[in-house]
Amino acid sequence: MRLTRFSDYAVRVMLYLATHPDRLCSVGEIAKAYDISQNHLMKVVSDLAAHGYVEALRGRNGGLRLARPAPDINIGRLIRHTEGEIDLVGCSECKLNGACSLPDPLDQALTAFFAVLERYTLADVLGDKAERLLARLN
Repeated sequence: MRLTRFSDYAVRVMLYLATHPDRLCSVGEIAKAYDISQNHLMKVVSDLAAHGYVEALRGRNGGLRLARPAPDINIGRLIRHTEGEIDLVGCSECKLNGACSLPDPLDQALTAFFAVLERYTLADVLGDKAERLLARLN
């Protein structure tokens, strides 16, 4: 399974903010640190703010910060949110729909995938090495 770019960017934003808990960060700063599109990142940040993952403070001294401490942010829930409804194969368009047994093992695999992710928090996946590297990206 491959995560969408939206999920990838969402996790990157969250990791970046987790390494800078003492200050507000701008979308431009994060985009520059990762060398990714600021426009696309704006969409990701808007979604994360609308769903309570980040706080977006407007104005001259505004910026972004995590809405909750990194140990309280579950990676599995974050990825479930950013991925939305996951359909590993397009069974509805297949002529074998209803006769094929593949959807059951795929559903089990997807359940197992998220079961592993739900054991980790943002703080867990940040780790010391990633935190040091992200700190150097500034």
